[in-house]
Amino acid sequence: MLRRARTITLAVMLVTSLSVPCHAVETSAIKDLFENTLYGGLVGTLVGGACLAFTKKPGDHLDYLSIGAATGVLAGVGFSAAKQSKSLITFENGNVKVAMPTIKPEFQQKSAKMPAALMVKADLLSGSF
Repeated sequence: MLRRARTITLAVMLVTSLSVPCHAVETSAIKDLFENTLYGGLVGTLVGGACLAFTKKPGDHLDYLSIGAATGVLAGVGFSAAKQSKSLITFENGNVKVAMPTIKPEFQQKSAKMPAALMVKADLLSGSF
């Protein structure tokens, strides 16, 4: 069982270490979502495989790989959603778009004596000219 876990871990490491040349490409929201989800799943699988090293019988805990992959996929989706922040009114290429603004929480600390405060922020206007 330990040999199977090592083989799976080695295969995942080899697949994720492949080098791909970078090109300047304009990305769409769907492509960005897919890439972040895929990379999140791969990284989560690697973290789950690394957690196997801390168990006495790794063969009994192969579910760590799937738990790590699922957590990574959810983190990738969350990261993509956070990157796609929208404002209420957006000006793009001469067009005006109205959408529901994305609400973003932020922590701010005004001084060392004051505790950190949770601030909620939403962009009302954005554009490129």
